[in-house]
Amino acid sequence: MTASEDENSVHSKSSLVMLAPVEAVLFDVDGTLCDSDPLHYYAFREMLQEIGFNGGVPIDEEFFIKNVAGKHNDDVARAIFPDDFERGLKFCDEKEAMFRRLVTEQLKPVNGLYKVKKWIEDRGLKRAAVTNAPRPNAELMISMLGLTDFFEAVIIGGECEHAKPHPEPYLKALEVLEVSKDHTFIFEDSVSGIKAGVAAEMPVVGIATRNPEHLLMQAKPALVVKDYDDPRLWAALDGLDKRGGSVKNA
Repeated sequence: MTASEDENSVHSKSSLVMLAPVEAVLFDVDGTLCDSDPLHYYAFREMLQEIGFNGGVPIDEEFFIKNVAGKHNDDVARAIFPDDFERGLKFCDEKEAMFRRLVTEQLKPVNGLYKVKKWIEDRGLKRAAVTNAPRPNAELMISMLGLTDFFEAVIIGGECEHAKPHPEPYLKALEVLEVSKDHTFIFEDSVSGIKAGVAAEMPVVGIATRNPEHLLMQAKPALVVKDYDDPRLWAALDGLDKRGGSVKNA
């Protein structure tokens, strides 16, 4: 373990432990429940090349991470079509339709997802999905992963006054679940999402599915892990159990 990883681990365990007893866990969807960014990237790359964007040169992953990953479609539309917002919105709607077609064929859960699902269920914790994805996308992905009955609520950034990185979607989840921010933590995979959770004053576990760990750390998560099988995550969860576990176990 490197010095930065060690510091990350110590900081994370202490901040998660302070939540005991835990009441709820909140999840982003894209990149957090499933490795969907490659599907978004493929759809954007193909469709932008088709309309001659960037002189017909395909976008690269760096462009995707900077302008698309984790962002609400309003912000994506402004970034890609700064002079024609309406065209940008229409493009994004068409891209989402292509994405949903890809999802039905290629969606896979992030490693260890069902292990952490069982940990949450065994402790009787409340849970919600909180995402900037359009509702049809979010509900399709959740359904494809077999998690429709797992989540008590699905909060959509576009249905709030402000989407992530504003904290409102996460604050709305607390309200819907009737839980306290002092006993809730979040799983997120993007800088935008981590910023939203931190602004909502909850510890965030960053999942480095596609975004590099050093990039996620800039948004100040409590912990960054590779996936839900990462020993650093289970060390932190074990610490929570020892401190007081969940409301059910308290």
